[in-house]
Amino acid sequence: MTSAALPVPSGGGAWTLFRKEVLRFWKVSFQTIGAPVLTAFLYLLIFSHVLEAHVAVFGGKVRYTEFLVPGLVMMSVLQNSFANTSSSLIQSKVTGNLVFVLLAPLTPAGLFSAYVAGAMVRGLAVGLGVFVVTLGFAPGLLVPAHPWWVVAFALLGAAILGTLGLIAGIWADKFDQLAAFQNFIVVPLTFLSGVFYSIHSLPPAWQTASRFNPFFYMIDGFRYGFFGLSDAPPLASLAIVAGFAFSLAGLALTLIARGWKLRP
Repeated sequence: MTSAALPVPSGGGAWTLFRKEVLRFWKVSFQTIGAPVLTAFLYLLIFSHVLEAHVAVFGGKVRYTEFLVPGLVMMSVLQNSFANTSSSLIQSKVTGNLVFVLLAPLTPAGLFSAYVAGAMVRGLAVGLGVFVVTLGFAPGLLVPAHPWWVVAFALLGAAILGTLGLIAGIWADKFDQLAAFQNFIVVPLTFLSGVFYSIHSLPPAWQTASRFNPFFYMIDGFRYGFFGLSDAPPLASLAIVAGFAFSLAGLALTLIARGWKLRP
C-alpha cells in the first residue's frame, strides 16, 4: 500500500529560507548582534559625555543624551538590516551556492520576503539590544509618547534597508563592490541623517540638503515616537518613508523576477 505524498504548505519554501537567514546570523550572534550593540554604546558614552552640556535640541525640551538614544537605536536597525541581506547575497554569489536558492520552488515574492524578513529580524534584534543597554542613560524612553509611531518607523526602516541590501547584493559581483556601496552610500546617508544632531542646528543650505535624504525621515519619525517632537511633520515623514519602501520593493521584485545578475 502506497501512501500519498504530503502536500507542501503554501509559503513553505519562503519560510525555510527565512529560517536559514535567521540562523545564519544567529550562529555568530556575538559578532552580528553583540558587536553593533557595543559600538552604539561607545558612541553614546563618548558623544553624551562631550556634548551633553553644549548641545540643546528641541529648544531645550529634551536632554541631548535622550535625543541621541533613539538615533543610535535606529541607526543600528538600518545598518544591520542592510548588512544581513547584502552579505548573504554576495556570499552566495561568490561561493556559487546561490543556484540552490534559485532552484528551489520559490516565487520572486517568496524569495524577496524571506530575505527581507530575515534582515528585519537582525536589524530589530540589534536595535532592541542597543535600546536595552542605553536605557539607563535615558530611563524616560521606556514609555514613549507615541509607541505605535516607534513600531511603524522601526519596521519600515528595517524593511527599507533590508530591501536596499538585497538590491546591493544583486548588483555586486564581489565583496569590494558591496563595501563601496555601503561605505559611499549607506554609511554617509546614515550619519548625515540627524542621528547625532537636529537639522535645525545646521546652516540653511545643509538643512535643505538633509530633507533630500530619506534616512533623515526614518530617524526623525522614529524619534517623534519617543518625544512627540520632530524636525519634520511626522505624517509627511511616514508618507515619504512608506513611498520609499514600496518603490524599493518594486525595484527588488523586478530584478529578482528578471534574474538580473542572478542567473547565468
